[in-house]
Amino acid sequence: MRHTARAGRKAAGKAAEGAIPAGLGQTLSGLGGVLARTLRGGPSAVLAGAFMLCAGSLAGGAMAPQARAAGTNLITTQKLDWMTAEKLAAEAVRVCAARGFSVTATVVDPSGHQQVVIKGDTVPLQSLSVSYRKAYTAYSYGMAFNKNSTSELVAAKLTGPADGSLATVPEVIFIAGGVTLRKADGTVLGGIGVSGASGGDKDEACAQAAVDKFRADFH
Repeated sequence: MRHTARAGRKAAGKAAEGAIPAGLGQTLSGLGGVLARTLRGGPSAVLAGAFMLCAGSLAGGAMAPQARAAGTNLITTQKLDWMTAEKLAAEAVRVCAARGFSVTATVVDPSGHQQVVIKGDTVPLQSLSVSYRKAYTAYSYGMAFNKNSTSELVAAKLTGPADGSLATVPEVIFIAGGVTLRKADGTVLGGIGVSGASGGDKDEACAQAAVDKFRADFH
């Protein structure tokens, strides 16, 4: 009878172990290790160890910016598909054309590279480079400083100190005309930059109009 009871308890333990999610099992295992190492140090050591474990769990869970599947060393990065990126760039060029400006619109993805470039019929030569730099800056520094456009970056005076300006970083340009592309939850998907109108504010208005029109597709 004793042997049967022990076997039953062992089987129940295995069943319960199988029901514990992998992440929770690792956390419980880690908690056991922390307690075992810190109990000898007294109450304060126990509290410190528990705090470290909780902080580590938060950092690896809800606060993680990218998704990592269990049992893999790969992470997942989200970006717009090319069709949505193309619609954004085309709409920005169309809006500016309707307002009397021939512009170039560039969309960059999370790699920082051009995903789509659309040029108006009579754009200035430099607009190709400038639109890319605006899109790149809106993406990279919009994400870094939690801003939604290059005009917001300029207004916040985030160009850096005089002896180490952020504007000296390759491809960065602090001129209005770039808009950060975000999901509804704030996840950054890239940036769009427009160049060629008679002022950066007019470039940015065209970029923003395109983003407002297709924002619902950012999912």
